[in-house]
Amino acid sequence: MEQVRLGKTEIVVNKNGFGALPIQRISDEDAVYLLRKAYEGGIRFFDTARYYSDSEHKVGLAFEGVRENLYIATKTGASRGEDLEKDLAISLENLKTDYIDVYQFHNPAFCPKPGDDSGLYDAALAAKKAGKIRHIGITNHRLNVAWEAINSGLYETLQFPFCYLATEKEEELVEACKKADMGFIAMKALSGGLITNSAAAYAHAAGHDNVLPIWGVQREKELDEFLSYIDNPPAMTEEIADIIKKDKEELAGEFCRGCGYCMPCPVGIEINNAARMSLLLRRSPSQVQLTKEVQDKMKLIEKCLHCNQCKNKCPYGLDTPSLLKKNLEDYQNVLAGKTSVV
Repeated sequence: MEQVRLGKTEIVVNKNGFGALPIQRISDEDAVYLLRKAYEGGIRFFDTARYYSDSEHKVGLAFEGVRENLYIATKTGASRGEDLEKDLAISLENLKTDYIDVYQFHNPAFCPKPGDDSGLYDAALAAKKAGKIRHIGITNHRLNVAWEAINSGLYETLQFPFCYLATEKEEELVEACKKADMGFIAMKALSGGLITNSAAAYAHAAGHDNVLPIWGVQREKELDEFLSYIDNPPAMTEEIADIIKKDKEELAGEFCRGCGYCMPCPVGIEINNAARMSLLLRRSPSQVQLTKEVQDKMKLIEKCLHCNQCKNKCPYGLDTPSLLKKNLEDYQNVLAGKTSVV
């Protein structure tokens, strides 16, 4: 069994975290079944958030009676200290617990610090002193905020997108967290569906001894894959290295990583999904991508103002408006039956 220590938190778990965002799409009964199976199979770290609709509620239902045997991380999207206090009270009630192991600021546009105008860090620190939270963390999609959090010395964990499609910039973050004794939680370890070989994703994560990947799980067959890796962790074989190399070559250059740095869009385009729809349809096709809801979201691309706000914010230098246009054309061809990928 491969284990990871989350920096100065001294939390030690096996290298499989359960990402509880997807369980908001399934019933209470199915969610509780998955969560309990994950726990009974050896997973001990569960990550959720107030913003994930009823995810916290489902996690709370699943772990009554065994709470002290596992670690729960959740997040607040509050922008003021008083709102954090309200969020925390709701999270504690939802999760049926009197403490949160890792309480994280959810993708803030800035790095909360003691004494700033938001009052966020002060509120979190007060909650920690009161025993309601044990460790303060931060999640983000912005390199500048992540670096500020690491350099501040205020945070015990950083949650950031990281997988084998990562650039040197993300690799540097991982190493900086290791030097700062700060836990690194890898979100989007499957790149939001672009990575379809979980063994390769696991083997890459295993090469970084301070990284805890959290896998978004919605189906039992997905969970079974990750549970099998507890006793039989995939190694970085020549075959897996070739898979990673091929994926990097295929996805090199003009593709959207789904990081969300470009958001929000003035006309409401869900850029981080819409700008990579062609890849999703080709690499991990699903009928869900063709629902009326997704069609309506893709149609918003026609309202693009070409203001270039997204282009100017992209850390990868992508021509985002052009990428959106191309993805809409590909998507419409699929809907019209001109291209079959699903």
